[in-house]
Amino acid sequence: MKRIGLISDTHTYLHPKLFDSLKECDEIWHAGDIGNIETADKLASFKPLRAVYGNIDSYQVRAVHPRFQMFQCEDVKVLMTHIGGYPGRYEPAVRRLIEKEKPGLFISGHSHILKVMYDKKHQLLHINPGAAGKSGLHKVITFVRFTIDGKQIKDLEVVELSR
Repeated sequence: MKRIGLISDTHTYLHPKLFDSLKECDEIWHAGDIGNIETADKLASFKPLRAVYGNIDSYQVRAVHPRFQMFQCEDVKVLMTHIGGYPGRYEPAVRRLIEKEKPGLFISGHSHILKVMYDKKHQLLHINPGAAGKSGLHKVITFVRFTIDGKQIKDLEVVELSR
């Protein structure tokens, strides 16, 4: 069983309450637009970090974190990228990966809009955690915590913090 803290779009900003909110998590997953390598390093020194680069990320971030992460967590295959769309509106490269790899969980960021949707066609759960940083039009900082236990994705919580 793994407890996951999923964030995106920090744009170099780590809210003072973020670390306290993620202290019970086993891993942090970041769905891109980290902001700089120092931000990624701070997260990685706190908890094991899996991350992808986003469209604003520098070559230093891109040298360490790939565009796509495909990995197994417990018995769930996970696909994570920054710009990926959502069920019914996937970015073409993402749609091809989903059709080929058949993940059970697809994670993306970019929109700054929190979404949790089930894709019946591809039999996967899609999560976009919203934005954990201050840059952008979002009015509230959001991210999610959830548990992967075997094949189950459960106990999903939305965390909201004031900007």
